[in-house]
Amino acid sequence: MSTTPRRTWPKAILFDLDDTLWPIAPVILQAEQTLHTWLHSNAPRVAERFTIDALRQARLALLAQQPEFELDLGALRRAGLLSAFEAAGEDAAKVEQAMVHFYAARNAVIPYDDVVPGLLRLKGRSLLGSVTNGNADLQAIGLSHHFKVSVAASQFGRAKPDPAIFLAACEELGVDPADCVYVGDDVLLDVQGAQRAGLRAVWLNRTGSARHLEHGVVPDAICRSFDELLDWLKREHD
Repeated sequence: MSTTPRRTWPKAILFDLDDTLWPIAPVILQAEQTLHTWLHSNAPRVAERFTIDALRQARLALLAQQPEFELDLGALRRAGLLSAFEAAGEDAAKVEQAMVHFYAARNAVIPYDDVVPGLLRLKGRSLLGSVTNGNADLQAIGLSHHFKVSVAASQFGRAKPDPAIFLAACEELGVDPADCVYVGDDVLLDVQGAQRAGLRAVWLNRTGSARHLEHGVVPDAICRSFDELLDWLKREHD
């Protein structure tokens, strides 16, 4: 009776960050509230003229006009604030201070409970890295020591699902894409993008979504947690 041969353990595992290692929506909401509170005290004319939602809508309009901002959401937020400061007649030199306050709150993320134990268990078996379209600062968050490489769209100049950003991380690690597994929460940006670059891709689907069916994407595995990811890795590999 023949059995399917097991693969060798992946030489590298790459991770998405936002909504894969931590929930991001509540953090961004809190960061925007923190920023607006700072504006009330330090740039009151901006705070009086623009609500949080008005600033958000202005950013979306700016992104529609200049889609290149998709590569650097921090630059988009900075440009949006600069425009708001100018419109309100506030000192634009304060924009950088505003961004410092926003980033401090934006990086106050709380990893899912399974993340740090999972990374520690994987670290001895594979090289670990991250590939993100976001602007999380792993050093500020306190997780940078887990990752040998970290590739961000804002620095690299190309964003997921472009195969180039996945291949850049593999190249930095000195690993062939076929020997690498990518783990992310988005079926198109993460799973489809990584697979098109020649990596295997695990959909970390914590919510039980069926979005992969809607888009015709077939992940190499679907896991609800890091524990399930580790179980899959053990089942599939020597």
